Amino acid sequence: MAYLVNPQNTVAILQKYNFRFQKKFGQNFLIDSHVLDKIIREADIGPEDFVLEIGPGIGTMTQYLCEHAGHVAAVEIDKNLIPILTETLAGYPNAEIIHVDVLKLDIAELARQKNGGRSIKVVANLPYYITTPIIMGLFESRAPIRSVTVMVQKEVAERMRAKPGGKEYGALSLAVQYYAQPEIVANVPPNCFMPRPAVASSVIRLARYASPPVDTEDERLMFAVIRASFNQRRKTLANGVSHAAGLPFSKEQVQQALKQLGLLADIRGEKLSLMQFAALSNQLKNSLTE
Repeated sequence: MAYLVNPQNTVAILQKYNFRFQKKFGQNFLIDSHVLDKIIREADIGPEDFVLEIGPGIGTMTQYLCEHAGHVAAVEIDKNLIPILTETLAGYPNAEIIHVDVLKLDIAELARQKNGGRSIKVVANLPYYITTPIIMGLFESRAPIRSVTVMVQKEVAERMRAKPGGKEYGALSLAVQYYAQPEIVANVPPNCFMPRPAVASSVIRLARYASPPVDTEDERLMFAVIRASFNQRRKTLANGVSHAAGLPFSKEQVQQALKQLGLLADIRGEKLSLMQFAALSNQLKNSLTE
C-alpha cells in the first residue's frame, strides 16, 4: 500500500493522472504524518465509528481514517479526483467515495441509510474559502453528528473559540458555540501541505452538545439579533438591531430590553455572551406581545 503522506507518493499519483490543482476548490493536500496522527487521535476515531470526510483530495487522510474507523464516506466535489481516489482507496473495503457538493448532501439521510441513524463523526481538511458555510451547514442540518474535527485557517479557528470582548469574537463564535464546544488541538504550518498555502492552519475539534447550552424561545430570532449586532461592529447593539432589515424593533425597545437585563443602553455586541444574547432575544420576543 502506497501511503500518500509520503510526498514522493503524492507527486507520483498526481503526475500519473496529470492532476492540476484548482484554486476554486482550495486544494491543499496534507503531507505530514504527525499531523494526520494528531487528527485521528483528537477525533477519537475507533472501529465502531462511521466517519464522514469532507474533501478527501487524493485520499491521504482517508487512508488513515480507514485504518481506524469502521466505515468512511469520503465526499469529494472535484470529478477529476474521483479516479485517483478509486485507485488510492482500492485496498480499503470500508471506504466509500461520494461525488457531490457536501452543501447539497442530505447528511441526516446518509447517517440513516449507512449507519442506522446513529451518530457520526466528521473529519475534514476544509477548503478555506467555504469553511463557515460547511460547518454551519453541518450543525443546522440536525444530522446526528457527535463531533467535527477539521483543519481550517488559523484565524478562523481562533474566531470559533473566541470569548466576548476580543476582536476575534463575533457572529461565527456565537453560532459555533451554540452547537458545540470548540477546542484548538493543533497548529499546522504551511510546509505540511502540498502546495503550501499562504496562511497558517489549525485543527479544531467541535464536540457537539446534546442540547444547546442556553435557552432561547426563538432560535432564528436570536441569530438574527446576533448578526445585526455584528454587521457594523462600531455601532452600538441597539443601533445595529433597530436598523436591521427584517427585525421589527425600535432603538428604544432594544435599549429597554438591555436595561431590563442590567446591561448598558450603548453596549456593543462584542461584549455580550451567548447566554446574554439568548436572554436579550427572549426579552425582545416578549416585548412584541406586550
